[in-house]
Amino acid sequence: MTEVSKGLADANTAVPAAHERRGPGRYLPRSVGFVGITAAMVMILVAAGAPTPLFPMYEREWGFPSWMLTLAFGVYAIALLVAILVIGSLSDHIGRRPLVIGALAIDLVAMVVFLNASSIGWLIVARIIQGIATGAASSAMSAAVVELAPDRHKKLGALMTSMAPLAGLGIGALFAGILAQFVSDPASAVWLVLVVVMVLGTLFAVFIPETSTRKPGALASLTPRISVPSQVRALYFTSIPGVVGAFMTMTLFLGLVPVVLGAVFATASPALGGLAAFVAFGAGTVLTAATGRVRPHLLRIIGNSTMTIGAVIFVGSVAAEWLPLLWAAAVLSGIGIGATFAGSVRGLVPEVEAHERAGLFAAIYLTAYLAMGLSAIVAGLVVDSVGVTSMIVTFGIVLAVISLTGVVVSTGLPGRRKAAPAHRATHITPS
Repeated sequence: MTEVSKGLADANTAVPAAHERRGPGRYLPRSVGFVGITAAMVMILVAAGAPTPLFPMYEREWGFPSWMLTLAFGVYAIALLVAILVIGSLSDHIGRRPLVIGALAIDLVAMVVFLNASSIGWLIVARIIQGIATGAASSAMSAAVVELAPDRHKKLGALMTSMAPLAGLGIGALFAGILAQFVSDPASAVWLVLVVVMVLGTLFAVFIPETSTRKPGALASLTPRISVPSQVRALYFTSIPGVVGAFMTMTLFLGLVPVVLGAVFATASPALGGLAAFVAFGAGTVLTAATGRVRPHLLRIIGNSTMTIGAVIFVGSVAAEWLPLLWAAAVLSGIGIGATFAGSVRGLVPEVEAHERAGLFAAIYLTAYLAMGLSAIVAGLVVDSVGVTSMIVTFGIVLAVISLTGVVVSTGLPGRRKAAPAHRATHITPS
């Protein structure tokens, strides 16, 4: 397969072992490679979630305007999107191992830039580099995890690729938040730990066995192919509100909630900001793992409904300045993210031929990460003029309207007609 994110594969379909090139004693056993690459994939997402509770601390210390903080989040999503579109299929041509090594090395550079950053400009540079690394890693690592999984447990490999993105983002935010709560120089501590982790991950990747045979066309694969095959066009357009809502919800809990906690709830605790993201993405991870047999059409309805309710409750928590409501919103919103995106992709992907998947994945991710990046940037542009409370209430209302639109269109005839049976379900979760 040469789809944009090949390793985010069918969790219920066995993936045959790929050809493996290995010299005697040079590479690690497949089982060790499977565990190590799974851990490395989680750690790249942990690093991506780590800035969530730290950015408000940088804002207070350096005194830059709030819009620059959301810009730092937005450019990460745009850089990640560009990397997925350009590099997403490259490992099918040059092999998994070179791209995994390269992605980890690039993320190591990002961690070093974070560690030595002295201004918001350097934070933005670090986030751009991190976005490129995460996008480059997503397809190659996910494919390697599936292909290195034990032959009798290929579903385990696909399940790991499904759970790792949301789990990693949540763990990263919680890890950084807790460290920031109890360490005198939290930013340095977080980035130093992640520098060490990326060094170890890069060294480990040198010794993983290759699972993909090289083939020509590497340069041609760098040209993004964005297309929506005619047989899924109606379903794709009815899925757009849910995908946009899911990634705007990720923006909310990764990029905006830490700001809201300080401005609305008068708490500067970085642990709370990290915990909110952890609760949301933890709920999404559990939902993804538990709904492998649920029909995609039903998942989309459940996901959009819970995101709508979650957004309304979130707005209520801000209006009432009552923190317990925010935690309820986090749980429901996280369930919505997992259900909506999984339902959308599981419904779309099995309906197209293998050679059509690259363009389809590109179309899905184009919508998803533009929604994530642009919503963060727009929120940042208006926050200084209208204030944090008005900005976040408006964001929540827009999110609720988009998600409710997803409920309406998901109950329509195109969604029912194109709902894929559970046994063909494809597990994909966002990075």
